[in-house]
Amino acid sequence: MEIDQLLVIGFIALFAAASGYFQLLKPSGAIAAFLTGISIWAGFGLKGLLLMGVFFLTSSLLSRYKSKVKEHLGELHEKGSARDWAQVAANGGTAAIAGLAHSISPDPVWIIVLAISIASANADTWASELGVLSRQQPLSIKSLKSVPRGTSGAISVLGTAASAAGSLLIALTGSYLFDEGAGWILSVFLFGVAGALLDTLLGAYIQAGFKCVRCNLFTEKLTHCTLPTKQVSGFTRINNDVVNFISCFTAAIMGMALYNIL
Repeated sequence: MEIDQLLVIGFIALFAAASGYFQLLKPSGAIAAFLTGISIWAGFGLKGLLLMGVFFLTSSLLSRYKSKVKEHLGELHEKGSARDWAQVAANGGTAAIAGLAHSISPDPVWIIVLAISIASANADTWASELGVLSRQQPLSIKSLKSVPRGTSGAISVLGTAASAAGSLLIALTGSYLFDEGAGWILSVFLFGVAGALLDTLLGAYIQAGFKCVRCNLFTEKLTHCTLPTKQVSGFTRINNDVVNFISCFTAAIMGMALYNIL
């Protein structure tokens, strides 16, 4: 193995370790981030790592942005801001698969799979982290009624705008890194937004939702008020991580299909 390759591997390991140290990732998340980074680097080199880095850094910073205002989300969401291995796999798993596929069988289609999966993850994360700061309560796309901020399957004007901005950032960055044109940018942007919208739909209709038997709070947690919660919607094994992975993967596959057709 050449010295420059060892340096890149060392950098990925250092980045993952630092993310764990600063509590951006849990220990299992740091290990998953290292493996994801290696897979992306194997297929796309430093350009792929930079694109994934844009997602990771912006999403991590946004998760800390106005954290005091977001404290109530701890009652709604199953997990905190420090990501574990499942959250890393949910957002970066499709990109890692694309990296391995491209390293085995190089094809430009894997670049658009990489970009769309990251655009989808970024769009969803920006929508979640900024949408909860909206002054107006979001609407459930299932009931069309106002629901608490941070509820899965809900939309707001601010969240939708943030979603579009997050997808566009990845599309523009990917275009610059991989020297792609306007049509490529538009495809990545639209499929990234579509992935975030699919995430919202799945969050509303199939993600498991629970209610506290003591305070009646609707939550993603399996326990609340020290008691087991009661499932009131969705499927038991479909949590937010599963929804995120399905959304990113599906958006990327749709983009891949369109690329092959055209």
